[in-house]
Amino acid sequence: MEKEKRSLFQRFLLWREKNIKEKQFILILSFLVGIFTAITALILKMLIHWIQNFLTNNFNTTEANYLYLVYPVVGIFLAGLFVRYVVKDDISHGVTKILYAISRRQGRIKRHNTWSSVIASSITIGFGGSVGAEAPIVLTGSAIGSNLGSVFKMEHRTLMLLVGCGAAGAIAGIFKAPIAGLVFTLEVLMIDLTMTSLLPLLISAVTAATVSYITTGTEAMFKFHLDQAFEMERIPYVIMLGIFCGLVSLYFTRAMNSVEGLFGKLKGPYQKLALGGVMLSILIFLFPPLYGEGYDTIELLLNGTSNADWDTVMNNSFFYGHGNLLLLYLMLIILFKVFASSATNGGGGCGGIFTPSLYLGCIAGFVFAFFSNKFDFSYYLPEKNFALMGMAGVMSGVMHAPLTGVFLIAELTGGYDLFLPLMIVAASSYLTIIVFEPHSIYSMRLAKKGELLTHHKDKAVLTLMKVENVVEKDFVVVHPEMDLGELVKAISASRRNIFPVTDKSGILIGIVTLDDIRNIMFRQELYHRFTVGKLMTAIPARLYDTDSMEQVMRTFDDTKAWNLPVVDEEGHYLGFVSKSKIFNSYRQVLVHFSED
Repeated sequence: MEKEKRSLFQRFLLWREKNIKEKQFILILSFLVGIFTAITALILKMLIHWIQNFLTNNFNTTEANYLYLVYPVVGIFLAGLFVRYVVKDDISHGVTKILYAISRRQGRIKRHNTWSSVIASSITIGFGGSVGAEAPIVLTGSAIGSNLGSVFKMEHRTLMLLVGCGAAGAIAGIFKAPIAGLVFTLEVLMIDLTMTSLLPLLISAVTAATVSYITTGTEAMFKFHLDQAFEMERIPYVIMLGIFCGLVSLYFTRAMNSVEGLFGKLKGPYQKLALGGVMLSILIFLFPPLYGEGYDTIELLLNGTSNADWDTVMNNSFFYGHGNLLLLYLMLIILFKVFASSATNGGGGCGGIFTPSLYLGCIAGFVFAFFSNKFDFSYYLPEKNFALMGMAGVMSGVMHAPLTGVFLIAELTGGYDLFLPLMIVAASSYLTIIVFEPHSIYSMRLAKKGELLTHHKDKAVLTLMKVENVVEKDFVVVHPEMDLGELVKAISASRRNIFPVTDKSGILIGIVTLDDIRNIMFRQELYHRFTVGKLMTAIPARLYDTDSMEQVMRTFDDTKAWNLPVVDEEGHYLGFVSKSKIFNSYRQVLVHFSED
């Protein structure tokens, strides 16, 4: 039966190759990716909300609830067990994993990522983990695209495009934001915008958003009503908000990296659970708005119209009824949100920083306007408008994606009337953080390793190339104790004019070139007078098998050499790399990478 199924599928593949052109089939696959990704996003959202409602439905709003000390720890413990014993693979940093798949794995994402992140993140966030569901669903969507392409034996260039389709569909489906889904893929995942890539990305994004509209209605995710129109006189304050959001983004990025580094030094999973659980449960107990994704807080700040409305953000806590402490309370949340998010992931949970950046931005924008109004630094700044603009600002700064920030917030809230100030805030925030951090929080881990694909065509092509693929091994190896006669025999058996010299253990110690011995190689009376050790010369530079191709090209430029030896970390000779081989490989990769 299995053989029949296999042969039936193989017959379908053959039929498809004959009857459906490749470009048309890619459009069909992108349509399917959009449907599957949107359905998966809906399932994840339903699971999170069901768990949260089940656990917190009977909480008392007028006092602190001690179960906040328990639920988050249970959540990251269960998620950690699931990842360690069921998945048996690291599924954190979802967007970074997609960037790595595009840069190094040629669009291949492991099959378990089509479901593992959904289960782990629903447990983590449902029980109160202070992270977002968007990065896990983006990884899930990209995995759906990658594996669907692999099933139909698509080449790696198409797999990379389908990975982008999955990401675009995930953002479009979970936020009902098709334009933001498309822009996110181009700006954050750095998929090149060509006529070949644009249409599949659009189809996936529009399909996913349509599925969300059909199942959950056509209203924007966050209801936002513009009470006060934007006035041009507020532009200086909008720019100041952008700079403030850029600094908040910088704090969030660097603090998260520092806390992640602290968790990375802990050896056992239970040590990480203990530290993460204590940090997370105490923070959520003191500041209940840190529980879960925080969408309730965003909704409140975007729709509240008075202090009485805004004070409800302090429900379920010791701060209940102390409206005079609202500004301090929100500033402390800005300060501690990064620790709550880092503790969630570091302790064993699974989630992303997509929603935390929206959450922080909303509070940062609100605090900026509320502070200004309270102390009369300017004429009135509408708090809800600035909360909306702050969301675009912090997202732009954290993700280094100003266009994604602008379009996502506009589509997320229906706040198109504030499009100009959204653009100003996003640009100001991005220009502020770029001074301090050249890479986004997603890409900096790969950039440090030289594994990041970028929009810079030369760098992108070099990233896709690997040293091991251009090493040539047909060079005859000689040893320092060999005499000139033995060297001449080696020369006669070789087609090369360079001869690596190694010791008995294979360590590279020098080279002999044909030009160095041309004047004596035919004088037989000297064959026993000279040894290779006397004739060899120093190596202009060594390449290591772990070097990135960008480092390799930099070394060639510095030395002006045409051939350079490759060694491992211990110095053992592996082969040579030539410029001509690199240029040939570069041209082949460029054709595949750029072809429409």
